[in-house]
Amino acid sequence: MLAETISAQFFVDLLRIMSIDILLSGDNAVVIALASRSLPDAQRWRAVVGGSAAAVMMRILLCLIITTVLNVPYLKVGGGIMLLYIGVKLVLPEREADGSDVAATSHVWSAIRTILIADAVMSLDNVVAIAAAAHGSAILIALGLIISIPLIVFGSQIVLRILNRMPMLVVLGAGLLGWIAGELIVSDSAIHGFLPYDEHAIAAVAKPALALLVMTLGTVLARWTKAKRAPIVDLAPEDMR
Repeated sequence: MLAETISAQFFVDLLRIMSIDILLSGDNAVVIALASRSLPDAQRWRAVVGGSAAAVMMRILLCLIITTVLNVPYLKVGGGIMLLYIGVKLVLPEREADGSDVAATSHVWSAIRTILIADAVMSLDNVVAIAAAAHGSAILIALGLIISIPLIVFGSQIVLRILNRMPMLVVLGAGLLGWIAGELIVSDSAIHGFLPYDEHAIAAVAKPALALLVMTLGTVLARWTKAKRAPIVDLAPEDMR
């Protein structure tokens, strides 16, 4: 176990997990703020810390379960396809949200429960991506989540400003999900018989190809979506016709 934690690949995978969680968990920080906004300052702090800790433990458990389930034939293929979808969706512009579907509460435990339920509903994409990036390592899953969630909760506004000023980081993050999807799909035991060459050789092609596919498709769809939402300016108003 010690050898695992000091290997270069361990730190590469840890960085990937932290990057994925930061990119995909912006909404979770908003939920925490909305659920605890009616509490006094002292109780709000307890709700934020308690809700975040509960969310971390829940995600670790879900990641371990999904990591085990992914050993079932064809599920890695399904997980890889889901990551491709998540990667493209990550690049698309988000709809404006007013937070009306997240109830504010006046009790610490009610706020923690709200945070936990909302996080469970919203975290499927995070859990699948993290489980795939961890390659079955429980240590990686736990460390990645424990390190990244506090960064999201307490530094969400800073992270949001950086991503808004440098949108290329979001596109690169989507490409990372495409890269991991390539790893996941090629490693599925059910499709080994369909691979005409060595798995490593196929992965060397599949990973960059799917990363490029996700970044290109996401960028094209994002531009199309923005163009579709752009207001139509009438250059000839009725009173001038």
